[in-house]
Amino acid sequence: MPDAAATIRPTELVAAQLHALDAEAGRLDRDGGFPEQGFEVLRQADALVAPLPRRHGGQGLGSEPDGALGMLLLLRTIGRGNLSLGRLYEGHVNALKLIVRYGTDTQVAAAAADVRDGHVFGIWVTEGADPVRLFETAEGFRLSGEKLFASGACTLTRPLITAQPDVGPPRLVVAKLGPDRNASPTIGGLCGMRGAVTGRCSFEGLAVSPEQLIGAPGDYLRQPEFSAGAWRGIAVALGGIDRLVDLLRAQLDGRGRASNPHQAVRIGEALIARETAAFWARRAALLAEGGAFEAGDVAGTVNLARIACEQAGLKVIELVQRGLGLQGFLQTNAAERAMRDLATYLRQPAPDETLVEAAIWFTSRDLPDPEIAA
Repeated sequence: MPDAAATIRPTELVAAQLHALDAEAGRLDRDGGFPEQGFEVLRQADALVAPLPRRHGGQGLGSEPDGALGMLLLLRTIGRGNLSLGRLYEGHVNALKLIVRYGTDTQVAAAAADVRDGHVFGIWVTEGADPVRLFETAEGFRLSGEKLFASGACTLTRPLITAQPDVGPPRLVVAKLGPDRNASPTIGGLCGMRGAVTGRCSFEGLAVSPEQLIGAPGDYLRQPEFSAGAWRGIAVALGGIDRLVDLLRAQLDGRGRASNPHQAVRIGEALIARETAAFWARRAALLAEGGAFEAGDVAGTVNLARIACEQAGLKVIELVQRGLGLQGFLQTNAAERAMRDLATYLRQPAPDETLVEAAIWFTSRDLPDPEIAA
């Protein structure tokens, strides 16, 4: 069992800096740029190494079964301070989890060394008109093509990407990038999540060693991990919901309006929505990281949790808009950016298909309860 004090330490240190994280998020929303201050907070809190297995110097948060709730709390706390930072950190955790899941012990050790050397990982899988391909030449492997919607496109140094070989399903590749990369920090101007610096990155001609190829062909799409990993995004979004609920209560109280029955109803409904999302996030985390449940049950539960969190987030946004009125739309109001960031973060792919697949799976079977099973 991990040391409880050690696993809670990153969250406590990040929580102590929430005001600074929020202030940086406001600056980046206005001026652009990467959340350098936020990542320095994460480094000082040992949050970047925390997802590594304990045998590689980490705390097993999100990579070992008993670290699920610790990672849930950490992701939620980061999302509360800055959703863009949460998105980037969640990608770092996701990439490390896939390397731990599908890589060799040597590859995991190499990733751990990179993290300790200051490298930040990410997960970039969205293709554009020129998909990333993997070629084997006389000199070794090389890449071509580009990725779109790449969070931290100009800054991350160890993105885990998918690349299509000449034959067979896609491969996972750890790309080693430096400042000479061909990347653009913008894809046309997102209305929210500007601090994630989402853009495009070209991999044309990039050399790849065999040690950078993670797992077997098609591993990225294997269930339940392909769907189960979404629980970490749910946890970050939950932090964004926390922030909006805090702002709604504080601003109504500051105006002397919190006791108005109509506003009190909005506060109550926001709390219900937030706790509903928290329930689903916890269940998804425990099921996804428990390692003892059927793949369909894991994927279906996480997919339902994803939709539940989306519905809760949209409900809270509506309640904040109604509760704060036009003041909530002023750019000087922290709620305005928080709503834009959360609405953008919640736009995950294929929500309709996600809900339909989960509903069909559970039509003739009950949802598992990981806490009863434990």
